[in-house]
Amino acid sequence: MAKVKKTPRPKAETPKGFRDYFGADVTERKEMLDKIASVYHRYGFDPLETSAVETVQALGKFLPDVDRPNEGVFAWQEEDDGDWLALRYDMTAPLARVAAQFRNDLPSPYRRYAMGPVWRNEKPGPGRFRQFYQCDADTVGSASVASDAEICALLSDTLEAVGIPRGDYIVRVNNRKVLNGVLESMGLADDATRDAVLRTIDKFDKVGEAGVRELLGKGRLDASGAYIDGVGLAAEQADPVVAFLTSKGADAAETLANLRAAVGDTKVGLDGVQELEDIAALLAAQGYGPDRIEIDPSVVRGLGYYTGPVFEAELTFEITDEKGRPRQFGSVAGGGRYDDLVKRFTGQAVPATGVSIGVDRLLAALRAKGRAGGAMAGPVVVTVMDRDRLADYQSMVGELRAAGIRAEMYLGNPKNFGNQMKYADKRNSPIAIIQGGDEAERGMVQLKDLILGAKIAETATLEEWKDRPSQIEVPRDALVVEVQKMLDGQ
Repeated sequence: MAKVKKTPRPKAETPKGFRDYFGADVTERKEMLDKIASVYHRYGFDPLETSAVETVQALGKFLPDVDRPNEGVFAWQEEDDGDWLALRYDMTAPLARVAAQFRNDLPSPYRRYAMGPVWRNEKPGPGRFRQFYQCDADTVGSASVASDAEICALLSDTLEAVGIPRGDYIVRVNNRKVLNGVLESMGLADDATRDAVLRTIDKFDKVGEAGVRELLGKGRLDASGAYIDGVGLAAEQADPVVAFLTSKGADAAETLANLRAAVGDTKVGLDGVQELEDIAALLAAQGYGPDRIEIDPSVVRGLGYYTGPVFEAELTFEITDEKGRPRQFGSVAGGGRYDDLVKRFTGQAVPATGVSIGVDRLLAALRAKGRAGGAMAGPVVVTVMDRDRLADYQSMVGELRAAGIRAEMYLGNPKNFGNQMKYADKRNSPIAIIQGGDEAERGMVQLKDLILGAKIAETATLEEWKDRPSQIEVPRDALVVEVQKMLDGQ
């Protein structure tokens, strides 16, 4: 008789590119989301929660032209009707679908914010996961640059609300129309050449002015020694692009003057410069100066996606990378005007603008500055000294919870009291409550200050702690008051 082959046990591991989030991570993220939501709410945006799954048609703008649309997103085909569905790639495509689907029911302009996970089927790497959180705020239905200026102000206020002070961030603003004016002034009729120029511009932050000139021309050697072919433009053709990218001046007025020179007499370019000037004026009227928000022509994010102003929030402080080298933290949020996205559904132009904040990157920034990442406080633990008195212990827990104090009764095997204290330590509990038979007869209870106890254990001398014993006895009917007093003193 053939031997039955055993089914192998499943591996206890997360899929590649995904991770689990435990107590402190989840708590910190929720606290940050609450702070962000409070700013969005204050600005008049309403919450919206869309399905995590969208049709591939709704997400089609982000998919490559392939037979099986599963690159870049997690997609599958329905068996009954053959339709393709996918996990949402970002929060913007679902908003465009909602704005089109409910256009007769929603106010116009429609102002919404959305928070939640998104999924991208991309190659994972250090700090780069396939699932991550985004916080978006968008206005659909307003063509006014006041809505773009408002997004910039909202982004600035949000960063400060979560703990990034002025001086540690800058919101940079540019306009896609200005770039279009530059391209028009170059007289590039070939779409392929225009696309190549756009891809080169997008590399400015990596290769700098000299690198962009080389890539617009014959080409350049990259850091690995490989030769990258250039676009093939003459030096005079590349001049307007370089003038655009390097037009930032000492102040907004000088930058705008440089941009006007870069776009020449092209209408679209001059319109873009005027929009930037209007945005700067609107922000200045609200007290947002260049120390918080500035015009910066080097911001060229999402070149094929945005139709007008674009914004990027960059953290300016230095951190140390995994090799101990200092570097700036970089971008944590971005957005801009995208007037063509809803049109995909309705056939009619619908103006829209918004911003997306990368929550995980923002949390990482706060941890790098020591403003997040501390251990999460655990619950007060009521230990079990007598199995027959579980109701008494549960009564203590109930009183503490009713007073708003996080508490739990030890639910493991109470035979070994040392294990109960180890459990409390592992839970990072601030206080352990102990009541044996003797204390119960006298109507008393022991409170053990675990935070103070840990400090005493680490201190060579007890002098500074002698007036603060780590364990005290208090009347049972004063349990809640004394626990709260001990928590307040920790």
